Amino acid sequence: MSLFFFFLLLLPSLFSFTIEAQQQTYLLHYCPNTTIFSPNSTYKTNLDRLLISLTSNATAGSFFHNTTTGKHNSDIVYGLFLCRGDVSTKGCQDCVSTATKDVIQRCPVEKTAVIWYDNCLIHYSNQSIFSTPAMVPKFYLINTGNVSNQERFNQILATTMNDGAALALNDTLPLKKFATSEANVSRFQTLYSLLQCTPDLTTSDCNTCLRGAIADLPNCCDGKQGGRVLTPSCSIRYELYPFYNQTAVSVSAPPPPLTPPPAITPGSVILSGKSKDTLQGKSKNTLPIIIAIIAPIAVSVLLLFLCCCLLKRRARKKYKAVEEENEKDDISAIESLQYDFSTMEVATNNFSYSNKLGEGGFGQVYK
Repeated sequence: MSLFFFFLLLLPSLFSFTIEAQQQTYLLHYCPNTTIFSPNSTYKTNLDRLLISLTSNATAGSFFHNTTTGKHNSDIVYGLFLCRGDVSTKGCQDCVSTATKDVIQRCPVEKTAVIWYDNCLIHYSNQSIFSTPAMVPKFYLINTGNVSNQERFNQILATTMNDGAALALNDTLPLKKFATSEANVSRFQTLYSLLQCTPDLTTSDCNTCLRGAIADLPNCCDGKQGGRVLTPSCSIRYELYPFYNQTAVSVSAPPPPLTPPPAITPGSVILSGKSKDTLQGKSKNTLPIIIAIIAPIAVSVLLLFLCCCLLKRRARKKYKAVEEENEKDDISAIESLQYDFSTMEVATNNFSYSNKLGEGGFGQVYK
């Protein structure tokens, strides 16, 4: 029982070791025999020193390194290694170490050689290869499986590759000249793609290399479930299964750069982080809005005032007419109380004393 539990504990380690070991997969090599060196030459000594230097720099945690060895032009060796952007430091070290030993066996006397592994490449030459796009030789590898809907798949593949190329050319991302891209082909299938250039290339040269490789996909891999295009300066690959470390490449893009503060020109004043000129510009823009709001209110108030004045004036005219009517009634009432003397004489029985009521300030009063 104890051995069983020990095996269970050891199983993840064995599985991890197997994955690392499987990652060091040889793909192709290229070493033209146009230029060769003798086994005991200075070039051979410089090449051995170069390969040792590349291996030691791979252990330093870098996924790309280029260097030269030798002093005389005829004996100088230019070399570099490039590890895939999603590979761990340990995986990169193992791949470079394996590839530097393997390339000598496959290209024993050639001055120029390129060897591709699944996780890295080694490239050396007697001519400078730094910051120079090398798109020849070019090799194609395909997945023999066929896709069901070829036309739709090719459209998705082209879009995914172009998106990946744009990401690889984005120098603000942590992984320089490297990108992965994914797209849904169907509910049950996802397309995975990977693109990479050597980081010493300019953005323009990397773009040229990647676009050229993408343009070759219809010729080499049309209708296939997976394919690769390999050159010394760049490579692309796509599959319908995740062939790269998705955790390693899931790095969020950096935040956009902060907007610089407005330039302070002579005569401008900074108020609350904004220049006076800016505030004046905004005030000009808001002036029509203010006028549009205030004008209807002012017109409404003016109309209300005029209506009040008109009503007040009508009320005054009506009051004056009533007052004049009342005055006429009073005058007619007063007139109706005046009698002639003969009428009064008859009414008082010739001003008889028996009809006299008394006297007042205005004279005698009769009934």
